[in-house]
Amino acid sequence: MSLGSTYWRLWTAAGLSSLADGVLKVALPLLAVGYTRSPALIAGLAFAFTLPWLLFALPAGALVDRLDRRRAMLGANLVRGGLLAAVTALTLFGGGSIWALYVVAAGVGFAETIYDTAAQSIVPQVVGRERLPAANGRMYAAEQTANEFAGPPLAGLLVAAGVLAALVTPVALWAVAVAALLLVRGSYRVERTGRTTLRADIAEGLRFLVRHKVLRTFSVMVGTFNFATGATFAVFVLYAVGPGSPMGLSEPAFGLLMAVNAAGGVAGSFLAEAVERRLGRIPALWVAWLAGGLSVGVLAVTANPYAVGAGFFAGGMGIVVSNVVMVSLRQRLTPDRLLGRLNSSYRLVAWGTKSLGALTAGVLAQALGLHAVFVVMAVLAFTVVAGLFVVTEDALVAAEREAGRAAAAPAGPSPT
Repeated sequence: MSLGSTYWRLWTAAGLSSLADGVLKVALPLLAVGYTRSPALIAGLAFAFTLPWLLFALPAGALVDRLDRRRAMLGANLVRGGLLAAVTALTLFGGGSIWALYVVAAGVGFAETIYDTAAQSIVPQVVGRERLPAANGRMYAAEQTANEFAGPPLAGLLVAAGVLAALVTPVALWAVAVAALLLVRGSYRVERTGRTTLRADIAEGLRFLVRHKVLRTFSVMVGTFNFATGATFAVFVLYAVGPGSPMGLSEPAFGLLMAVNAAGGVAGSFLAEAVERRLGRIPALWVAWLAGGLSVGVLAVTANPYAVGAGFFAGGMGIVVSNVVMVSLRQRLTPDRLLGRLNSSYRLVAWGTKSLGALTAGVLAQALGLHAVFVVMAVLAFTVVAGLFVVTEDALVAAEREAGRAAAAPAGPSPT
C-alpha cells in the first residue's frame, strides 16, 4: 500500500529540516570559536539548544493539539529561518557576537519543540494507523541520515568556506522545507469540544499518560534508557580520545565511531517494519531493547574499538527499531486530539533524563572512575526490558480495544 504523495511531501520537509538542524548545531559552536575561547560559553550553546525542551515541551504539545499541525510546522520553520536570516544580516554588517548565536540557539530550540511535536503528531492523519510502521521508519531514516550523517560534515565544509555560507545554508534548507509543506493540502486541525485553558489541556494530557498502563510503562522505559545513554555519552569522549585514554582514538577516529552508531540507526529504520511483521510487536521490542543496551553495555566489558563499533552499530539499530515500534503504538493508542501532548511529554522525558544522566555521570566518574559509569549504566540499560513483562501482547490488545474504533480508524485531512 502506497504512503501517498502527501506523506512524501511531509517526508521531504522533515529531511530538509533535519539537515538544517544538523548543520546549525555543529556550525554554531564552530562559529562561536571566532568570538570566544571560553569553554563555558561554547558548551552553553548546546544547553541553549536543549533547554526549550525542558521549559516548553508541555505547552508546545498543548498548542499543537489546538492548531492546524501543518501550519504549526510552517510557522516553526519560518521562525527558525527568520531568526537565522536576521543574525546573518547582523553578521554581514559587523554586528555578530556570541550573544547573537545564543539567541539563535534558544529561538531555534523553542521553534523546534513545536515543529518536532507537530511533525510526529500529523503522521497518523496523513497515512492512517495501518501504515504507521512504514511511515515512521521512513521518517527516522530521513532524519538520521540528514541530521547525523550529512549535517555535521556539511557544517564543517561550510564553516571552512566562510561564516556567511554556514549561516545562509540552513536558512535556504528551511525555506525549501516550507515550500514542500505548502504543497500539502488539507486541514490538519483536530476537532475540539468546548473552550479550555492551556493549563487544563496540559493537565489532561498528563492524566491520560499517567493512567494509561502501556504508555506509562513505555515512558518509564524511555526515561530510564535515556538516563543511561545520556550518562554514558557525556563522558565517553574522555574514555575514547587521546593517547592516555583506554581506547586511544584520534579525533577523526572518534567521529567515525560515532557515525557507526548513526549507521546502525539508519539500518534499523529500514528494518523496523519487517522485524515487527516477522516477530510480532512484543518480541520485536524484546530484541530491539536488548540490542539497544549494547550501545552502553559494550563499554562495560571492552575498550577494543572494533568491538565497541560493533556494539554501537547493533545498539543504534535496536534503538531505532524500538522507537519505530513504540511511536507507532503510541500513535495508535492515543486519540488524535491528545497526540501532540503525548508526544511532547515523551520528548520532555527523553531530553530531561539525558540531562540528569549527564550530571550523574560527572559525579560518578569523579568519585569512582569512568568504567564505573559504564557498568552502572549498562545495568540500567538492560533492566529496561523488565517493562515488557508489564506490556505484554494481551495488554496491548486490551489497550487497543479500549482506544476504540475512533482512535483506530484512519484520520485523513479534510478537503480544502
